[in-house]
Amino acid sequence: MGLRIGYAPGAFDLFHIGHLNILKHARSQCDFLVAGVVSDEMLEQAKGRLPVIPLAERMEIVASIGYVDKVYAETVPDKLQVWEELRFNVFFKGDDWKGTPKGDRLEAAFRAVGVDVVFFPYTVQTSSSALRTALELINRSPEPGHRLHGVRL
Repeated sequence: MGLRIGYAPGAFDLFHIGHLNILKHARSQCDFLVAGVVSDEMLEQAKGRLPVIPLAERMEIVASIGYVDKVYAETVPDKLQVWEELRFNVFFKGDDWKGTPKGDRLEAAFRAVGVDVVFFPYTVQTSSSALRTALELINRSPEPGHRLHGVRL
């Protein structure tokens, strides 16, 4: 078996333990890991909102993670187009995609070009959406000193 080049895409907005787990697990299953950081425009198109942290800063954060060998700005929605440029042979994704129509299409497309798709457990208790909601609650807090889950606001 040759060099395993892995690709782990994500928004990596409000970087948290779930992001770190994906990158750590991905690196343990490949020889060289490329982390794809989805652009602000692609996130707005896919999720209907801009990220909290801009692309350049998210890329710098991800690049500083020791498990990552290269960071790539993902600016197109088609993962096969990304593959054509990077030529990775293993693709990593959270298992929240596994068994979904989108995940099934992804697996079939990559199988056709010889790319293995590996799903990792999704960190349910921590997500960027949960962090975004907590930040919104903090910003709406009516009184100084209010506590949200033990944290003084």
